[in-house]
Amino acid sequence: MKELRIDDHHKIIFADFREVIIEEKADLIFADPPFGIGFDANMQTYNRKPDALSYVEIRKDNYPSFINELIRWCYNNLKGNGSLWLVSGWNNLRHVLNAIEDAGFYLLNHCIWHYQFGVFTKKRFVTSHYHLLLAVKNASNYVFNKPEHYAEDVWYIKRSYNRGVKTAGNELPDELVAKCIKTSSNVGDLVVDPCLGSGSTMKNCILLKRRCIGIEINSLLEERIRTKLSPL
Repeated sequence: MKELRIDDHHKIIFADFREVIIEEKADLIFADPPFGIGFDANMQTYNRKPDALSYVEIRKDNYPSFINELIRWCYNNLKGNGSLWLVSGWNNLRHVLNAIEDAGFYLLNHCIWHYQFGVFTKKRFVTSHYHLLLAVKNASNYVFNKPEHYAEDVWYIKRSYNRGVKTAGNELPDELVAKCIKTSSNVGDLVVDPCLGSGSTMKNCILLKRRCIGIEINSLLEERIRTKLSPL
C-alpha cells in the first residue's frame, strides 16, 4: 500500500479498496469501476491503441461478487446523509442495480450520459451511453444542489478520448465528474473515489474545493495522475 499526499486535504492510496479503512466517513462517494466486459482484451474493438494496457479489468464471472463488495464498501464508508454516484455500462447493469438495493441504498436517480458517438456496429444499435446511478443512504436527508432550473436525467456531454496516453481505459470528462460532485456535495465536504483511475475525481475536487481521498489498485497510473494534477 502506497500513499501519495497532494496536500493536507487531498491524498491518493494505491491499494485495493477492500484493504483500505477510511478514518472519516465520506459525504460523497464517486465510483467509476471496471465494467466487467473484457475491455482490456478487446481494445481493438474500442479503437484503442496500447495506451489502455494499464486498465485493470474484472473477469465477467467475478463481476457480481466484485460489484457487491464495492457497493457494500461504499455504503459502510458513507455518512448517514451521504450519496453515491456510480458509473455503469449496460452489460452488467442488473448486477449493479441489485447490489445497490441489497446494500440498503435508495436509488434517487438513474441518469443517462449520452456521448457523441460509439463503436460502429453492423447487426445491432450503436451503444453511445453510460448509466449514472445516484443512490443515497437516507431518502429524506441528503445533499442535492440542483444544477439547473429544469434538471433532466439525460446528460449530453462530449466524451474524452486520449489515444496514445496511458490511462485507465476511457477517462470521464471533467464536465460530467464536476456536475456529480457539485450536485451531491458542498465546499469542504469529503469525497472518496474507490476506483480513482486516472485521477479525474481528485482533479475536480481540488478545483471545486472539496477534500478528496482517491483509492486506485493500479500504481502504474501514478504518472498519469501526477500529469493531470500538475497544472493545478
